[in-house]
Amino acid sequence: MFGHFIFSSLRSMTSGRGQFSMEFKNYMPCPSAVADAVIEKVKAEKEAAKK
Repeated sequence: MFGHFIFSSLRSMTSGRGQFSMEFKNYMPCPSAVADAVIEKVKAEKEAAKK
C-alpha cells in the first residue's frame, strides 16, 4: 500500500514521464512464532499429500 502511494505521487509530479528504480535493501528476521507456524503447516500439508 505504501509503495502504491509513492508510485502515484511520482507519476503525478512528473506527468507520467519520470523514471525511477528500486533496489533490495535487506531481509528482516522472521519472528520464531511465525516461522514455527509455517513449518507446522507445511509438514501437515506434506503428510496429507502422502495419504
